[in-house]
Parts: sequence; C-alpha cells; structure tokens
Amino acid sequence: MIFINRMEKNKNHYAIIMAGGIGSRFWPYSRTHKPKQFLDILGTGKTLLQSTYERFLKHFDKQNIIIVTNQSYIPLVKEQIPDIDEGCVLGEPLAKNTAACIAFANAKIHKINTHAICVVAPSDHLILDEDAFYKNVQVGLNYAQKHDALITLGIRPSRPDTGYGYIQYMDATEQKELFKVKTFTEKPTLELAETFLESGEFLWNAGIFIWSVSAIRSAFKTLMQEHFELFTQAAKSFGSLNEDAVVQSAYEQCRAISIDYGILEKAENVYVIPSDFGWSDLGTWTSLYENAVNKDEARNVLDGKNIHVYGSSDCMVSSHGGKQKLVVLNSVHHMIVVDTEDVLMICDKSKEQEVKQMVTDIKIKYDEKYT
Repeated sequence: MIFINRMEKNKNHYAIIMAGGIGSRFWPYSRTHKPKQFLDILGTGKTLLQSTYERFLKHFDKQNIIIVTNQSYIPLVKEQIPDIDEGCVLGEPLAKNTAACIAFANAKIHKINTHAICVVAPSDHLILDEDAFYKNVQVGLNYAQKHDALITLGIRPSRPDTGYGYIQYMDATEQKELFKVKTFTEKPTLELAETFLESGEFLWNAGIFIWSVSAIRSAFKTLMQEHFELFTQAAKSFGSLNEDAVVQSAYEQCRAISIDYGILEKAENVYVIPSDFGWSDLGTWTSLYENAVNKDEARNVLDGKNIHVYGSSDCMVSSHGGKQKLVVLNSVHHMIVVDTEDVLMICDKSKEQEVKQMVTDIKIKYDEKYT
C-alpha cells in the first residue's frame, strides 16, 4: 500500500490513455459511432474505457490522467467519465495512428510540466492482476526518471499467437527487471511464433509504454522530425483561440504511422520489462472467448438471452439483436456468431483475422450504414 500512496502523490507522473480507435476487429458489436472502448464488452457493468480510467485513478492524480480520442468521441468520454477535467480530454481531428496521438499528448504535457514521466496505454485492454501491473509500472517510472529510456511492457507469451507483435530482448540492465530490446517483429506466421515461444527470448508487445516527456520528445526530434516540428509549433497555440485550427493543421500534415514503426523499431534506447499481469488486448472475439469464465460443458460462451445450442462446441455466441429473437445452433463447432440489430456475422474462429478486411469491404459497398 505504501507504493500506491507514493504514486498518487507524485505530481510528475502522468497517464495517457489512447481511446481513438474504432475496434474494427470486434465488428459488428463495435461500430464507428461507438467503438469497443465505450462498450461493456466484459459484462462487468463498466465500459473498457471506464475500467482503464479507474485503474489509473487509483494511482495517479486526476488532473494527470489524459485521454486522447477522436473529436467525435469527446461526448462519449464525458458521458462515461462525467467528472473528468475539461483539459484532460484531447480531441484528435483526424485518425493518424499512435505516433500523432502520442506527439499531441506529449506536447500538451511538456508545456505543463517538463519533468513529467508518462505511462501510455490503450483504453481497451484487460488487466486481471492490477497489483502486478503497477509493480511493473513503478519499475518503469523509476528507471525513466533517471535515464533517457523508452520503455515498453512485454507480456510473457502463453501460446504461439499470430495476432500479436513480438519483442525480442537481450542483456539485462543494472536494474534487473529491465532488458535491452533487440528486435520488434510484427504479427508472425504460426511457425515463426512457435520458434519465438521455444526460444524464450520473445515477449508479446502490449503497446504500453513508459518514458519521460523529454526522452520521447528527443526521439521524435531525431527519428520523426515532421511530427516533432508540427506539434512543437502547435504547442505555441495551446490555450489560445487558434489551438483547434493549429492542431487540425498539424494532423492534416503529419503521416499516419504507429509509434512502433516510427520510433521504437529505430531507437537505440528501448527497453522492455517482462511482465505477467493477466493481460489481453481484447482485440478479437476469440480473445474475449479465451478470457471468458462462463464457458459451458462444451466450451461454448453464450452472451445474451434465448440462445440454445445442440451438439455444438468451442463457439462464441453474442446475441443482442431483437428483443424476442431466438438463436439456435445445431452441430456447429469453432465458430463466432454475433447478432446485432442490423448485422448477423458467422465466422470460423480460424478466419477471424479476416474480420478487419470484411469491414473494409462492407464499408466500400454500403458506406457507413453497417460499420
């Protein structure tokens, strides 16, 4: 408990919550107008964003928790977190991936506190062991305070999953919990993922980062000059009547690129903390299935009313369509069945990585009617 109290009182510790994604792999439940971070995916009575915010609120001062989201989602953020300070919600005018999101938030925080140390996390991840999570976070915060380091949390893999990026690590630092990063690998083939798992040198990339505002600012200046200049210039207008127009211009000019591609894969000062805190990115229906505790005897997960299965196994069924709709499965195996008011999706689990492309195709054909 002493550890928690110290983190609450440290005015230099900030949390940046990235909440601008559209969650297309969770379609058709997650839609453009209300993506998965604003949904109660886990059936806990709280949305993923609310759970993430409350997780950080236990350890960070309220005014030091920054949520970055698309401008169109600001009303959703305020609705779900009504007591959040106005200045703690940053609206992105365009979706330009995580590099722009982080550059924007970092410029905001740097103008307020040049000594700030930040934890950057997605808004839609599952973390079961919060105590273990914050122990890792504290290790990163302590190291980032003393070193020019870009730190990521890597999850010890439990299976050869092809849906995650991987981090290969090597030499330990003087702080034994941190290791130098050797390589980043995007979603590998199953064969390569099996090799990674056998080697014991690879971790899943959780997309959770820790660094000082000065360290990431320096990395942008060296490796992403365009982003550095655009958001350094934009910072001069923060708090003025021109702020929205200047931020709009910065987003229009910068490339859409992830922080992983733009900086982490190129920088020399990247470190990883091997972690195990019951993590899932809840990026797909299968990940939700794997984390569900309410499986029946045939390993089906039935989410909704009036669902009946016969001779079926290993299925993820979510039905929240019509009030009186009856869903019946007979002799169906390893399937994802999602029924909403206007869309019915039936997909083999092994083909789930194709959902994102399916959404793209549907959007081209029907515009945004079903997406």
